[in-house]
Amino acid sequence: MIRSLLVIACAVAGFAGCSQAASPPVFDNAPFKVSTLATFERPWAMTFLPDGHLLVTGKTGILTEFDAATRKTWPIRGVPKVAYGGQGGLGDVVLHPKFADNGWIYLSYAEAGEGDTSGAAVARAKLVRDAGGGGALEDLTVIWRQVPKLAGNGHYGHRLAFSPEGHLFISSGERQAFDPAQDMGSNLGKIVRLDDDGSVPADNPFAGKGKVAAQVWSLGHRNPLGLAFDARGQLWNHEMGPKGGDELNRVRRGANYGYPIVSNGDHYDGRDIPDHVTRSEFEAPAVTWNPVISPAGLVFYSGDRYAGWKGNALIGGLSSSSLVRVAFDGDTAKEVARYDMRERVREVEQAPDGSIWVLQDGGPVLRLDPVDGR
Repeated sequence: MIRSLLVIACAVAGFAGCSQAASPPVFDNAPFKVSTLATFERPWAMTFLPDGHLLVTGKTGILTEFDAATRKTWPIRGVPKVAYGGQGGLGDVVLHPKFADNGWIYLSYAEAGEGDTSGAAVARAKLVRDAGGGGALEDLTVIWRQVPKLAGNGHYGHRLAFSPEGHLFISSGERQAFDPAQDMGSNLGKIVRLDDDGSVPADNPFAGKGKVAAQVWSLGHRNPLGLAFDARGQLWNHEMGPKGGDELNRVRRGANYGYPIVSNGDHYDGRDIPDHVTRSEFEAPAVTWNPVISPAGLVFYSGDRYAGWKGNALIGGLSSSSLVRVAFDGDTAKEVARYDMRERVREVEQAPDGSIWVLQDGGPVLRLDPVDGR
């Protein structure tokens, strides 16, 4: 349980998006102690720079550099204009695998279209850092867009992950429109695979179909808010089900995950959706949750600080306000622990020192360290 959470304003003048904790919360009956490092404005994603500083995205269109050692923050200039509202805004941030050499970072965000339409987009830019901290995005180029743009501001997905081979994978939600997840004339409700410049690899499973179908790696997804590779180089995603039926999936080349034809949940208006077991031609999830956890954020733990955690998946829970730990035996997976975080968890990352960092929807960034002090 959280016994105390006292937040004070950042000491850094001129930046209102962050505040710092005067004393850390304490969680009972958990294998970790918790330090609250800062609080950000509407945070959505984070990633570590090679020097240990953190990049944090804020849905309103803010990108911030944060140094946990000094508690200082600096803005990053040049962020593209975002369509902020509902689930829309600035989303994920990842580094190019060769960032130390080329300086490329990748951002996902909701982009306005004609009228009241919008869609997810992914941009690549050079991060040029200032000597005193912070910096700017230069040579920004949009390398991918959802097709088509639709009305509404939900189910963008737009999580990003690089494969060990250097391909960029993008999770694309079906924008609460159901059928696009099965329509190969659309890249909605799909997992997309691109080269690092946004071009389409010739060996994609549907490359011969051309147009947006050529981008598709897998289809039949709903709202994928977690995307990560395990130590074997296998891609996994999790996604929110409809009314029930949250999923963790082993993402296979060319596979169809069935939505909205099958799901272990049902429509919100009460209409039944046949379960996965009724249609063997669709790929079944490795784990489902009902009641739901509302998964957001996914990382495979590769450190040694937590005994027995190596190779486990760590999943943030929004409605469940939890950190969920999943263990694997080959492609078989099961939940093995759930930790009550008392607030909605949007993102989970592993720090270079092997600690776990959690980004909560309300703003706090938490560092979780093992109780044994390793």
